[in-house]
Amino acid sequence: MKVLTVTGYKPMELNIFKPDDSRISFVKAAIEKRLIDFVEEGLEWVVISGQMGVELWAGEVVLEMKESYQVKLAVIPPFENQEARWPEAVQLVYQELLAGADFYKPLYKGDYQGPYQFQAKNMWLVDKSDGCLMLLDEEFPGSNRFFHKAAVDARDDYPIYLITPADLEDIVEEVRMMDEDYWE
Repeated sequence: MKVLTVTGYKPMELNIFKPDDSRISFVKAAIEKRLIDFVEEGLEWVVISGQMGVELWAGEVVLEMKESYQVKLAVIPPFENQEARWPEAVQLVYQELLAGADFYKPLYKGDYQGPYQFQAKNMWLVDKSDGCLMLLDEEFPGSNRFFHKAAVDARDDYPIYLITPADLEDIVEEVRMMDEDYWE
């Protein structure tokens, strides 16, 4: 696999409302763990649309990984200025991500025009990648359900890799075990 799309929940779907919420570090650790495996097997590109939440966090992980691994980041938003209505702190993260990305190009010129842009984004991401990694609880899919459906319906040979709530619990436990204070 050379190109992997990464997506998942928006922060509010995870009850995360502040950019410094400690739970973000666990989500990022889970993403990094999976991405390292893919990169060591030949992954070259991570593609995101840059939406708030899991995608931005994945982008930050990729930028950090570039120091140790040969991996590139592409940001393909559905339209220009997608961040215009986001909180200022999140807009800054997005701008930093774009500055560090290896490729950036919105699918549509101009601002938001309609929901078809999101549908087109989902289809484009599936079509242009070899598989996807999603943070998804299948019982509570949230906004993920649209991308997940596009990925499932796309083609039979499109692998969908999941980071589940159980995976996040494992990461929390791993981090806790690495903390020296935990053992005292």
